[in-house]
Amino acid sequence: MERNPKGHSFILLFSLCVLSSLVHILGKKQGDALDSLYKAKYDNSRIDMSPFQVSNHDENFNSRIYRQEGLKEKDRIKRLPGQPPVKFDHYGGYVTVDESASRAFYYYFAEAGQNKDSMPLLLWLNGGPGCSSLNYGAMQELGPFRVHSDGKTLYRNKFAWNIAANVLFLESPAGVGFSYSNKTSDYSASGDSKTATDNYVFLLNWLERFPEYKNRDFYIAGESYAGHYVPQLAHNILYNNKKANKTLINLKGIIIGNAVINDETDNKGMYEYYATHALISDETWYAIQKYCNFAPTGTDLASQCTSALIKADDDVSPIDNYNIYAPLCFSSNLTSHPKKTNIMNFDPCGGHYVHAYLNREDVQEALHANVAKLHHEWQSCNDDIQKNWRDSPSTIIPLLQEVMSTGLRLWVYSGDTDAVVPVTSTQRSLSKMSLRTKNPWSPWFLGGEVGGYVQVYEGELTFATVRGAGHQVPSYQPKRALSLISHFLAGSRLPFK
Repeated sequence: MERNPKGHSFILLFSLCVLSSLVHILGKKQGDALDSLYKAKYDNSRIDMSPFQVSNHDENFNSRIYRQEGLKEKDRIKRLPGQPPVKFDHYGGYVTVDESASRAFYYYFAEAGQNKDSMPLLLWLNGGPGCSSLNYGAMQELGPFRVHSDGKTLYRNKFAWNIAANVLFLESPAGVGFSYSNKTSDYSASGDSKTATDNYVFLLNWLERFPEYKNRDFYIAGESYAGHYVPQLAHNILYNNKKANKTLINLKGIIIGNAVINDETDNKGMYEYYATHALISDETWYAIQKYCNFAPTGTDLASQCTSALIKADDDVSPIDNYNIYAPLCFSSNLTSHPKKTNIMNFDPCGGHYVHAYLNREDVQEALHANVAKLHHEWQSCNDDIQKNWRDSPSTIIPLLQEVMSTGLRLWVYSGDTDAVVPVTSTQRSLSKMSLRTKNPWSPWFLGGEVGGYVQVYEGELTFATVRGAGHQVPSYQPKRALSLISHFLAGSRLPFK
């Protein structure tokens, strides 16, 4: 194995490269995304790690708000192929974010089944970077439907988040899922700042298309690399509200799960999780602590560190790091008839079912998707986006502090069986904020059982774990995830026994 002259970058990402070899397709694609990102972070010719800023403070966003008359009704989905009956309206379609580049983002929107006029609006973003919120968030986590093993029919998610909110899913940036651009450089020059700006422009236009939501309480949620997307979009909203001296978007809070927050502590916390969950030996963990420097400015790794990290990755590679106790998918074949389903029992092959379903021509037509007739099939993650990411701050802690300073609601949560961005990483990252505890660590309950643990800090930052959940929390613990988001949206404490 060749050492990276930039320092410890190669070996830090070797672990994530191993993750990408997992049989489980869900982990494979997101592992590729994180692998590509972190490799780029230590190649100074490729990526800018300076603090996040609004892409252009002087940009006139009015010039990027386009006519939306009549488009809402065109986006209404009558019925998806194989869909069971529902009592809510849902929509899908494209919102142009840059007319000159013909850059357009695909969205799917599921209104609340009851009291939609009084329910808040919640935007969900998956990370990667380069992974689809339609695939993960909508179809495998918190959306109203899951895909049967036949790849043709759907069944209801009785713990879908549109029970608690009107939920909007966005495929971003261009090149992710069904989102596209006619400007080829948009596929090779994506990054945090551009994505945050385009996501903001998307929201401005979407609210023109759905004007009844303009003054609605608005929240942003996401997981994994959306730990960058969500606070950055919040920053843009806050900045432009202040600049306009009025509320353009009525942001009330953000919530991020198993989120990339601070590179140094995220990386060290991953190996700490391995050690504290009997995945690596005491000797390996001792060597990692003694010889490895995880700081972005760290020097070349000592040979003892290199050996320890390789040993750790070898020991962990046979399992699914996205849920260390989850089964693997050993067959990507679809079934001729749907297997019996139980929303509480995670199916590790679900990614294959979604891939087959979303690549059906009749499904794309019903979703009003793939109108540009892409030259490739729909994919859960875009490898080119991952490999060519341009800017990614090493920490988003200053943005979390900004959110807190404005009085907005801020929750951070962790599925406690995830080893990719584990609870230990999040705890170490939040500790960098040096916050005082307001309500000490204690269990929260659902149905008489411990749903997880929660700690509230001064400044009203709430940190919660979800017991028995992996990286994609609603996939593994849908009932507990719904309780979590319901209490977040209500601004109420998670229930104590």
